[in-house]
Amino acid sequence: MLKTVVAVAVCILAVMFAIKDGRVLRSTGLTGSCTTVQARADGSEVEACHAGKLEGRPDLSRTGCISVAVRGKLEWWHCPGNPQTGNTGR
Repeated sequence: MLKTVVAVAVCILAVMFAIKDGRVLRSTGLTGSCTTVQARADGSEVEACHAGKLEGRPDLSRTGCISVAVRGKLEWWHCPGNPQTGNTGR
């Protein structure tokens, strides 16, 4: 009986860690995600974001990105680079 309780507790803990990490939800398509499709020499990037089944497309405007277009299931964003460090800070 104790072995069963411990085994169930370990399984529940493993599922909790997997969900907390977020990779499982993204890989199954439940949450939206973005992919860098082009990195430019000035440090700026072009991102393509798709919506998940539980939530819409990610909003990158909070990180200084500008929505360029929505085509099909993808939303394209232009994210400026940080002039001091050369990265976008995300």
